[in-house]
Amino acid sequence: MGLRQIDHGSKEYRQMVSLRNKVLREPLGLKFSQEELDKEKDDIHIAAFEDDELLGCCILSRVDKQTFRLRQMAVLENNQHKGIGASLLNYVENIARDRGATKIMMHSRATAVGFYSKMGYKLYGEPFMELGIPHRFMQKVINTFNHDLS
Repeated sequence: MGLRQIDHGSKEYRQMVSLRNKVLREPLGLKFSQEELDKEKDDIHIAAFEDDELLGCCILSRVDKQTFRLRQMAVLENNQHKGIGASLLNYVENIARDRGATKIMMHSRATAVGFYSKMGYKLYGEPFMELGIPHRFMQKVINTFNHDLS
């Protein structure tokens, strides 16, 4: 399995949108709008491939100098529980660290909280609804250098 950043608008990016649609949106009766996809042009798109087959993907969005937001983590159901999500998370944490971030935050679907907790992410705040399903705020400190822990 290879992990790599992919370019917005590329053939691999279109594969990524298709995977995200299938895993994250179609089960909710939703689709991505072109406007939503256009807003991703400055984000970091990460994908896991086996040869040319897309196994999983996610997006990192810069929140501020110290923080990235993990979004749109998706692994096809038949590829789950094989370490793909964990590999993607480790990879994005390294990218965020390399770019000077000290933490990663996310809006986790309630059904994924267990996975992210095992990977060191902590719950904060109250449960909330997003896209019609329960979510939780989660974050992980990835670099304590220059991080205010107060």
